Amino acid sequence: MTIDHKIILNEAKDYFFIAFGLFLYTIAFTVFLMPYQIVAGGVTGLSAIIYYATGFHIENTYIIINGILLMVALKILGFKFLMKTIFAIFTLYFMLKFAQDILPKQENGLPFKLMGEGQDFMSMIIGCVITGIALATVFLNNGSTGGTDIIAASVNKYHPKVTLGNVLIAADFCIIGSCMFFPQFGTYMERAHKVMFGFCVMAMENYTLDYVMNARRQSVQFLIFTRKWQEIANAIGTETKHGVTILDGHGWYTGKEVKVLCILARKNESINMFRLIKMIDPNAFVSQSSVIGVYGEGFDEMRVKIKQEKSQTKIEKA
Repeated sequence: MTIDHKIILNEAKDYFFIAFGLFLYTIAFTVFLMPYQIVAGGVTGLSAIIYYATGFHIENTYIIINGILLMVALKILGFKFLMKTIFAIFTLYFMLKFAQDILPKQENGLPFKLMGEGQDFMSMIIGCVITGIALATVFLNNGSTGGTDIIAASVNKYHPKVTLGNVLIAADFCIIGSCMFFPQFGTYMERAHKVMFGFCVMAMENYTLDYVMNARRQSVQFLIFTRKWQEIANAIGTETKHGVTILDGHGWYTGKEVKVLCILARKNESINMFRLIKMIDPNAFVSQSSVIGVYGEGFDEMRVKIKQEKSQTKIEKA
């Protein structure tokens, strides 16, 4: 397979999983959150608040707000950066519209309550878990749902010290808090109740999102003490394509020199790694430990900015 074919295949895979993530998000939002008028963050959450208060359809508000944000962000971020975001926005628009058309309705026009009456909290938990998984699927495949993500990326470009997370949290707080200004939601206590539910949605959704993303990225370190270090090093390098570092050790009790293999790998590769080691040397002594982060080729990118002027000055002084 040529490099061009690999690039096309990877891009196609990204778009497929972005669409799948948005499909999960649509199910969670329309089946578990909308029927109970549970508010959430982001442009989808703002669109839902407007719909609950005025009856103006969610998908229409969603596409209008995102259209305005896209026009502003195209100049700042560029078309290439926003291409998958544009795909995600229109895909989610049509999915939300289709889902609302096919789902049975209550008397107030909202989708039916799958969990039954009085099950707001349970429906919120299920909905948040699914939306968190859905968003993680989109983000892990280089996608974005637009909305506040566009705002965060634009702010971060001109103010790098302001992190994406801080902008998103601030935007979600403002959106959920806006429920207090809609008299249609009832008394102040009823509005406060809706806001508290919204904050719970935000917390649970972000927790699920972080858990799924970090679980996939979590790395481990192996230290392998074995007499068959050459065979195991060759097998790991050939079968798993991981680099192996050979350390010189000295046994205190035996007084013998020993070779120690050091390997960094993803946590989900652990079973294959243990299987490979056991096939070659069942008596190998293996230590596995979790590491906070691994950065470099084959792992995560070091996302830090280097100030060129200071770096150049240090180089010249040296």
